[in-house]
Amino acid sequence: MNALQQVHKLGQSIWLDFIDRPLMNSGHLQQLMEEDGIRGITSNPAIFEKAITAGTEYDQDIQRLSQEDLSDEDLFYRLAVADIQQAADLFLPVYEDKVSGADGFVSLEVSPRLALDTDKTLEQARILWQAVNRPNVMIKIPGTQPCLPAIRQAIAEGININVTLLFSLDRYAAVAEAYIAGLEDRLAAGQSIDQVSSVASFFISRIDTLVDPILTERGLPQLKGETAIALAKQAYALYNRLFDSERFRFLAAQGATPQRLLWASTGTKDPDFSPVKYVEALIGPQTVDTVPMDTLTAYRETGRPAVRLSSSDSEGLQVLDRVQQAGIDLNAIAEQLETEGIAKFNQPYDKLLEAINQQKHTLTTR
Repeated sequence: MNALQQVHKLGQSIWLDFIDRPLMNSGHLQQLMEEDGIRGITSNPAIFEKAITAGTEYDQDIQRLSQEDLSDEDLFYRLAVADIQQAADLFLPVYEDKVSGADGFVSLEVSPRLALDTDKTLEQARILWQAVNRPNVMIKIPGTQPCLPAIRQAIAEGININVTLLFSLDRYAAVAEAYIAGLEDRLAAGQSIDQVSSVASFFISRIDTLVDPILTERGLPQLKGETAIALAKQAYALYNRLFDSERFRFLAAQGATPQRLLWASTGTKDPDFSPVKYVEALIGPQTVDTVPMDTLTAYRETGRPAVRLSSSDSEGLQVLDRVQQAGIDLNAIAEQLETEGIAKFNQPYDKLLEAINQQKHTLTTR
């Protein structure tokens, strides 16, 4: 049993933060599932931009779809939906394996251009959910303030949601509230809640990337790489309180499952850190870690799995206190990261649509 398989035995699910057709068509994804215990997959605009522009795998479909009266964005989603359906079918046995826990999810993101638009986000979430038409898909919606009502309503409608771009404890609490309230709305409407699933994606390395230079500047270099882990551990403690509450226990009795915390952006960006620093630090029951391929490989080779999350964390609180005493406003940091995160998703999305437009014209004029 390798390190990745051991992580699953400890109660955490590893999802791959990557998708493309060669991965699926070559059998490599199936191999990762069988040999490493990979239990889900996530996608985003940057991943699809690399997949679609990297080779010729998508050329035939782009040429065919170019004959239809589709916008570049609609054409992209036709390509993406096909990939997500293929991945979802591969992961269906994992999804149906209730003994090992409900996993096997594949995530597809709404347009990042809609990150501050409640109604259009909900509208596209509905469209994508129906287009993929698989029980083990999750629609990714950013956890921005305007999207909280969309998350609640989507859950009430029975749409599985992966909430992205979470950087603060306050916003995480608001997202958990939207999930629980959405389940209550659905139950009140006389509908079952035992098939609704969600994860809350807390972004890790981006926090330290922004905070660490400030810590160094203010004479606290020893705290580099610790802020994000401390915040994540506090989020996990909050998760345990929220989903062990009397309010949620009532929903659980009707078949509801907790909205698991998912650690996103767990590849390290500081070359001074171990490539598995964040994966190693955030292993705990009922959590998910979505990792890029290079981090996955590194952990398979060097990981030392052990449970390192608990329902309380005094050491993490001390780290956060020292960060705040240094004059760093973590709520302001979270707001900046959210704004930057939207921009970072919009840039590859715009690049992706431009690439599709160029390929469409190139392929149809040959």
